[in-house]
Amino acid sequence: RLVSAGATKVYAILTHGIFSGPAISRINNASFEAVVVTNTIPQEEKMKHCPKIQFIDISMILAEAIRRTHNGESVSYLFSHVPL
Repeated sequence: RLVSAGATKVYAILTHGIFSGPAISRINNASFEAVVVTNTIPQEEKMKHCPKIQFIDISMILAEAIRRTHNGESVSYLFSHVPL
């Protein structure tokens, strides 16, 4: 629908990429430029079958959130100061 409405590129952004059943073939046949997921679930196998899947490594922000929680520090700080 987005492409038919004039979009030149369509991206899907997901937190956890749980690609079950026919998901990979549907993504491959869809008009997505890319489907971007976090690396909270391993995606290497799915990426072999679907070049549109890309991932963002969030290990540093998760580690910092755990560290801050353990030390009683503000986690909301991370909303404006993302560790790279």
